[in-house]
Amino acid sequence: MPATPAHPAEFASVEDVTERFAAQGYIADRRLATTVFLLTRLDKPVLLEGPAGVGKTELAKTLAAATGRRLLRLQCYEGQDESRALYEWDYGKQLLYTQMLRDKIGELTADAPDLVSAVRRIEEQDSVFFSDRFLAPRPLLEAVRGEEPSVLLIDEVDRADEALEAVLLECLAEYQVSVPEVGTYTAKTPPYIVLTSNNSRDLSAALKRRCLHLSLGYPDAERELEILRSKETGLPEATARHLVEVVRGLRELRLRKNPSISETVDWARTLAVLGVDELGPEVLADTANVVLKYERDLGRALDVLPRLVDPNRTLPEPGHHHDGHGHPHHHDGHDGHDGHDDRHEVDGRALRTAMDQQGRHDKDYYGAPGPGPTRRTAPGAGQGARSFAAIARRRAV
Repeated sequence: MPATPAHPAEFASVEDVTERFAAQGYIADRRLATTVFLLTRLDKPVLLEGPAGVGKTELAKTLAAATGRRLLRLQCYEGQDESRALYEWDYGKQLLYTQMLRDKIGELTADAPDLVSAVRRIEEQDSVFFSDRFLAPRPLLEAVRGEEPSVLLIDEVDRADEALEAVLLECLAEYQVSVPEVGTYTAKTPPYIVLTSNNSRDLSAALKRRCLHLSLGYPDAERELEILRSKETGLPEATARHLVEVVRGLRELRLRKNPSISETVDWARTLAVLGVDELGPEVLADTANVVLKYERDLGRALDVLPRLVDPNRTLPEPGHHHDGHGHPHHHDGHDGHDGHDDRHEVDGRALRTAMDQQGRHDKDYYGAPGPGPTRRTAPGAGQGARSFAAIARRRAV
């Protein structure tokens, strides 16, 4: 019996995934292409984990474009409830219909012998007001109930509360959504589901068990250069290769936020607009804010950019000023130490992770309303220590 031809939108092979993704400007390695192929053939969701800016969200968009499917996106956030993810009732529309049908309701209850009977008659009509006509679908229900094949992107699922994570399980396992007032909707054409996580918290084993898993990191130099080529930034080949090496050097620093792949592309386009043919410390210093979004990160990068551009160059001492570039530096040092002393500064990555923890708004945090947390002095080195010393002297006398 001849094999049944695949649907034109389906991938024929792993190589087909690579080629069709490349046609959309997404460079996929063998492991990623294999995972996408299995996602489409096994009808299993895929969970993509990794740092921000490595192409997790873009993968879902590319998958939708490459297969001609509709993209539905659920952006997760802390405190989100199921009504924002699954469905909600259009109460305004229900109220409007109630007012329009007021006379009909009056006729329905006109001959009711008592109030209990009247209420019972109205209750028997609940199915009219709790039906598809008044159901406002959200991304999960839309992906299941919709007639058009879709790609469902559940973005940054690690930012959602665990309660919503539990609600997702039915959809991820059976491709169905239950609406208590109506019944259960099951997808005629299962959507391709892509979940992304920045690893701000651990996800439940139940969720992970229902998904294929792929951990994405920053690509190697050759693949990142290939990504730059695919984006047609306009930067010459040799300059683009040099820029990739500079960006990879920046990622080796202890930055609060590493440059993402999309920001590398933005930097390349910025340099191309400026007509840069050869990288130098000056032009990189003038444009480094394209990829570095925190002042501390920018200050640290400016100190090492000359070395990243020319490894044989001798650098001045950390904390120097970059005269002539117009870049103000705010090295937040304490007790005579500059802001680049690793012994006295908080690791940016650890700080960012701490800020992503659940319940962080229940305590003092950077930027919270009010005076904020105060810095405590070391034991025995402050005003309290002098007070205790005075008490001890008086007792001795």
